[in-house]
Amino acid sequence: MTISQDSSAPLVAVVGATGVQGGTVIKALLDSNKPYRIRAFTRDREKPAAQALVAEGVEIVNLSIVLDKAKEVVTAFVGADVVFLVTNFFEHLDADRETAEGKMMIDAAKSAGVTAIVWSGLPNCAKISNGKYTHGVHFDGKAAVSEYGRQSGVPFVDVQCGYYANDMLNPKRSPIQRKDNGSFAMIVPVDAGTVLPVIDAVGDYGLYVRQVIEASVFPDGEEFRTGEYLTLREIAAQVSQATGKRIVVEQIPLEMFREAIATKMPPHIVLDFCDVWKCTEEFGFYGGKPISGLEGERQPVTLKNFAAEADWSQVLASS
Repeated sequence: MTISQDSSAPLVAVVGATGVQGGTVIKALLDSNKPYRIRAFTRDREKPAAQALVAEGVEIVNLSIVLDKAKEVVTAFVGADVVFLVTNFFEHLDADRETAEGKMMIDAAKSAGVTAIVWSGLPNCAKISNGKYTHGVHFDGKAAVSEYGRQSGVPFVDVQCGYYANDMLNPKRSPIQRKDNGSFAMIVPVDAGTVLPVIDAVGDYGLYVRQVIEASVFPDGEEFRTGEYLTLREIAAQVSQATGKRIVVEQIPLEMFREAIATKMPPHIVLDFCDVWKCTEEFGFYGGKPISGLEGERQPVTLKNFAAEADWSQVLASS
C-alpha cells in the first residue's frame, strides 16, 4: 500500500531505517493492506537506501541517535503512535553504550507521548544459564533494555531476531569456510546437534513487528521469538542440497575457536562469541522457549527456500 498522508493513519517511527531490521519493518508496513504514515530515522538522508524511502513517501529524519542527542530524539518522536527501536552493538562493541542508548530511546518515547514501543531485544545469556555464561554482552545488554522497557509504563513488546540466514552469505560472518583441500565446513565450537532459530532477517523480521503493531490489542509485556528451529547439521544439509556443494559441520575445541577469532576481534568480543555459542548449545538460543507463530498468508521463508534463491558465490567459491 502507498504511504498515507492522512493524519488518521497511525504514525510509526522506525529507528535504523536503512539497516537490516529497520528496513524490513518498513517493507512489511509498506506491504500491509492497512494505511500507515512512516517516519524513518537515518544518519545520512542522502544515501540511496534513504532516498528510496523518500520515493515511497516515507518521512526521513536525519538524526544520530546517541546519548548527547537525547532532547532531539524526544522532539523527533513527538506525534508518533508507535516506535520501533533497535541498536547496533557491532557498530561500536560497547554493551554499556548500547544499553544506555536503548534506555534513552525508551525515555524519549515516553516523554514524547508515544503510545506503544516495539523493541528488538535478545535473550539474557546469564539468566538463561543461571549465571554460567556471563560474557554474552551483546545479548545481555539488549536484555537489560527489554527489562527497562517493561518497567517504563509505556506499552512495550520485545520482538527478538533469530540467527540471520543472510550472514551465512557474507564471508566475514559466515561459519561456512573453504578448507585447504577444497571442501566446505561449518566450523563451530559446538555440537552439530546445536539448534539455531534461523531467519531471513532482511525479508521476514518485519512481518513479526507488523503483526504486533496490527494486533487488535497491543500485546503489552510480551516477547516474540522469530526464526525456524534447525540443528547445525540440518542447516548444513539444506545449504548443501540447494548449492550442490557438500558442507559438513566441523566442531573444533573451544580453545581453538577462541584462538582463531582472537586475531579478528577484541578480547571481550572473543569471550562474548564463545559464551553465546556455548550457552546456545547447552540451554538453547531462546532458553528452550518456542518460536512465536505468525498469522496470515505471508509466512516466513524457510531456510530450504532461502538457500535455493540466495547467491552463495562469495562463500562457496571454488578457489
